[in-house]
Amino acid sequence: MSNWYVIHTKPRQEARALENLQAQGYHCYLPLIAVEKIRQHRLSIEQEPLFARYLFIELDSDASGKSWSPIRSTLGVSKLVSFGTEPLKASRELIEALRQRTETVAQTPIALHQPGDAVRITDGPFTGLEGVFQMTNGEARAMVLLELLSKPTQVTLPIASLTKAR
Repeated sequence: MSNWYVIHTKPRQEARALENLQAQGYHCYLPLIAVEKIRQHRLSIEQEPLFARYLFIELDSDASGKSWSPIRSTLGVSKLVSFGTEPLKASRELIEALRQRTETVAQTPIALHQPGDAVRITDGPFTGLEGVFQMTNGEARAMVLLELLSKPTQVTLPIASLTKAR
């Protein structure tokens, strides 16, 4: 009988830890989701871990299973998540639910800005102004509602010039 366990990775090294553990013959799972990011002033869709710095590993629970020491010394792995001396087990149901959920979410990326979000303009003639994000307009532009001269005005701006207002 095998169980799933939780591994804590080094910062931004989930993929490295996954690759190195799989190279050692371990069965691992790293749930990924699609997220919109701005790279080189363009909107792109990237895969990111659902849980930053965590992945799951399946191991036999009997004594003949592989030991924990090679896992702890794997590049990218920080430690095994445990309570006291007992490693944290993740249920099969949780892993299956995560797989099903990430498969459906993978097709729909998480948007960088949602309609109604307060945004700050970081570039162009409206630098420093805050507005309300309305919608994307193509691949690299967005429609934002600004208050200019005490009147709401809709403007189209590059997505790369918007950040979330604090």
